[in-house]
Amino acid sequence: MAKSGEKPSGSANGEKATPPPRPPASGSGITKRLLRVALVFLIAVMYRQFQAPPPKICGSPGGPPVTGPRIKLRDGRHLAYYESGVPKQEAKHKIIFVHGFDSCRYDALQVSPELAQELGIYIASFDRPGYGESDPHPARTEDSIAFDIEELADALQLGPRFYLIGFSMGGEIMWSCLKNIPHRLSGVSILGPVGNYWWSGYPPNVSREAWYVQLPQDQWAVRVAHYAPWLAYWWNTQKFFPASSVISFNPATLSREDMAVLPKFAHRTYAGQVRQQGAHESLHRDMIVGFGKWRWSPLEMEDPFPEGEAVVHLWHGAEDLIVPVGLSRYIAETLPWVRYHELPTAGHLFPIADGMGDVIVRTMLLGDN
Repeated sequence: MAKSGEKPSGSANGEKATPPPRPPASGSGITKRLLRVALVFLIAVMYRQFQAPPPKICGSPGGPPVTGPRIKLRDGRHLAYYESGVPKQEAKHKIIFVHGFDSCRYDALQVSPELAQELGIYIASFDRPGYGESDPHPARTEDSIAFDIEELADALQLGPRFYLIGFSMGGEIMWSCLKNIPHRLSGVSILGPVGNYWWSGYPPNVSREAWYVQLPQDQWAVRVAHYAPWLAYWWNTQKFFPASSVISFNPATLSREDMAVLPKFAHRTYAGQVRQQGAHESLHRDMIVGFGKWRWSPLEMEDPFPEGEAVVHLWHGAEDLIVPVGLSRYIAETLPWVRYHELPTAGHLFPIADGMGDVIVRTMLLGDN
């Protein structure tokens, strides 16, 4: 019972009992809440750092202008292209050239006017997705580019068959074309192709030896592209430690012959167009796809031309410090239907050396050695 003079603690008079006041929060409780807030803030900041900014689409409000011809693909994307050589209607040989990393449609293999006239050569080169004035393709896979090329050939009315030449990252794409559209090909030249160290079929010693030809910073950049593609943008833009040496134009990746021809590549008046839609959907996407987890391996491909209706030529410089030659050597040893040409003193940029374009094209069209 309540003592005399005290109100009962119950609710006989209809009033609720007043709970005692809470004790003040302890220092450890405040610290824990602050840590939680700080952790959430840190995660939000890191998430924003990992996310690439949206691409600046050519022809969109605020985006770069469209300055050249383009075709529209079935999925609505656009591919920008460039034509050279003899007029298409007069050509005896029609070639599509696929450019390499950090390049664009204007970086097509240089064929002399004399050879173009002699053999009737027409060349169409195009900006790969995300480069130059071609729309990005965030859903790009190791296979999708082959069908883009097929659509381009149809839109340009190149006929049932055409030739293909691909350099560097564009060279890696040649394997996709050989797998997916061999019925459209009259011949293929693969120049200094990027190799994926995780393709099945490479013996461990071959892939390991090639791996250590790369600079340590490129080993890390390739690891990130393969194992953590969601980190590719952050990795190649952060300033804590060196990212891809190729993206940053590190001269340590260039051989003596590369240095000799570098001015032809470095002084491109159109260089600003290459990354104008953003580095992520061009350079980083290239790395994510090129070094990603492929569903198939070129090393396990069967001859795409069992009746000898076309020939595949593979070219590589023995002094290539960007794309280790050991991977191409092993592919050539494994696939008997590949004709291998190793240039003993050449580096990665051999296709732009004076006269080399004529040598490559003449070999593909006429079978010269």
